[in-house]
Amino acid sequence: MKYGLYGLLAIFLLLLVWGLVEPYVIEVEEERAEIYDLPRAWEGQRVGLLSDLQIGMWMDNIPTVRRSVARLIKIRPALVMIAGDFVYGRSEEPHKDLKKVIASIRPLPEAGIPTYAVFGNHDYRMDKPKALFNLESASQIRKALEEIGIQVLQNKAVPLPAPPGASSETDPVKDEALYLVGVDARWPGLDNAQDALAHVPGSSPRLVMMHNPNSFPFFPRNTAPLAVAGHNHGGQIRIPFMPTLSYMRIVKREEVHGDGWIKDFGAPGNHLYVNRGIGFSVIPIRINCRPEITIFTLSRSVLKKASTVQ
Repeated sequence: MKYGLYGLLAIFLLLLVWGLVEPYVIEVEEERAEIYDLPRAWEGQRVGLLSDLQIGMWMDNIPTVRRSVARLIKIRPALVMIAGDFVYGRSEEPHKDLKKVIASIRPLPEAGIPTYAVFGNHDYRMDKPKALFNLESASQIRKALEEIGIQVLQNKAVPLPAPPGASSETDPVKDEALYLVGVDARWPGLDNAQDALAHVPGSSPRLVMMHNPNSFPFFPRNTAPLAVAGHNHGGQIRIPFMPTLSYMRIVKREEVHGDGWIKDFGAPGNHLYVNRGIGFSVIPIRINCRPEITIFTLSRSVLKKASTVQ
């Protein structure tokens, strides 16, 4: 029994040490996504996704944020989406945290990569669902991001510029834009799928970005062929071979959609991918849950589009 206890202690200490190392091991997930009537200019183009930087937490993961940005610049996707929680939101000197955010992600727009963002709950200084939220915090973050060329979408959609090197060959859909739809944070109750979709003409092709996966069910059928989110850090601490059993599932007072493609969730015709993020919540450890960069390769859907979008 004594040696068994020593063995368990050794395993615990090894996991603890690895939990401090794993946050610096970036994993690039390559995924394919089909979009109804994707413009030919976007066929085969790559789109990058980051989430949950959480800068301002003790032992925050700034080195991994910067290395992730550098990796994206090397990959050079046609655009990058950042799905919220730029800051951790508890600091007594938030202006210093914001300066660190800007210094870390500024290289993306400086490299000429179109970069878009939505806000998460921590950007409103919320660390639990029913807490008071701070609009001024989000306003300051938005101003700082837009000053460096990162557009923030708060229940809004924008047409995306044609990617570099796009073919100019005549095509029946070449004049139709691909739209990016972004919804605001779920916890303060500011997410509004209908308002965001109102900026998309008819059934135009679109990507959808949100912070909290629980905003996803509010999108009507066939309106979010590719939706992305973050928020849950993939669970942050997961038991090997049991990815659905995690620290985040225990501490969060809501359903946790960990990472990857979330099946049987949302309306028909909509598809959600959840990114594991980079930063932390509460404790600066990741186990069996490496920080993630997601790269989507886009293609036109081979399925027939529904005649109406409901």
